[in-house]
Amino acid sequence: MLNRFKNLKIVRKLKEGISPKLRWLMFSHDANKKSNPDYIRMISGVDELKSSPEERKLEAMVRSQLKEEFPGIENKKSYELLVDAVIYNYKKKKLKAEDA
Repeated sequence: MLNRFKNLKIVRKLKEGISPKLRWLMFSHDANKKSNPDYIRMISGVDELKSSPEERKLEAMVRSQLKEEFPGIENKKSYELLVDAVIYNYKKKKLKAEDA
């Protein structure tokens, strides 16, 4: 019975039109699951990344300096990204200086 409907023109058009959209929605739904911290923890087996005391001290210094120069910045959405970028740039410059 279902084989009869498979060859209908309208069914073929729906299959051609909806199939790519449906595949994209399924992919994007699965991609959201994979960026979940629980999923990453399950795959890696690491509960929490541990940083050295020097890195924590550097992060605290960067945070205090940003709060001092830009009051209220800790409430912004991009605050964590900014802290990470500053620390990354500092480490990058430090590595370049050590290589030279």
